[in-house]
Amino acid sequence: MTKIEAVIQPSRFDSVKDALREVGVDGMTVSEVRGTGRQRGHTEVYRGNEYTVDLLPKIKLEVVLSDEMVDRAVETIISVTRTGRIGDGKIFLSRIDEVIRIRNDERGVTAL
Repeated sequence: MTKIEAVIQPSRFDSVKDALREVGVDGMTVSEVRGTGRQRGHTEVYRGNEYTVDLLPKIKLEVVLSDEMVDRAVETIISVTRTGRIGDGKIFLSRIDEVIRIRNDERGVTAL
């Protein structure tokens, strides 16, 4: 099993969610996060004062999948979110040793 963590633009989330459902991804965890990278933020003026906004809003999407589904899910996320500009996001993959469903103690891929 593999955990996919994708940090993406908020405007792309609905498209990613729909595309993942189409390829068979059922469950996901979504968080609103803020971060900085090469995009570096921007400055804004509010009531005559200039402010630097360096932590930009992003969406963090977390999904744990069987190994057979990982490549298709990653390709789907990339195809929907890629614009070719700085700030498109990142995808992190991690191995998951075990999953346990609390309700009935199912383990492994069946617990997903």
